[in-house]
Amino acid sequence: MSKKRQIKLVHEGEYVAEVEVELIESTEGWGPYLSVEDAKKLDEVRQALRWGDLRKASTLARVYRLTPVAV
Repeated sequence: MSKKRQIKLVHEGEYVAEVEVELIESTEGWGPYLSVEDAKKLDEVRQALRWGDLRKASTLARVYRLTPVAV
């Protein structure tokens, strides 16, 4: 079993967050997969962005505001 760091993006409304997680790779069964803690972290960030709690979301991830581009 090996672990690999990766950035997952969570998009909610006009915000997107970069969340650092560890992917666990195994030769048996399904893979790669997240640990329970990392899955909960993604859910916490998503919920914080949904509620507009940018302070909480920014403690767990890097948060960005999306702005439309006029072409």
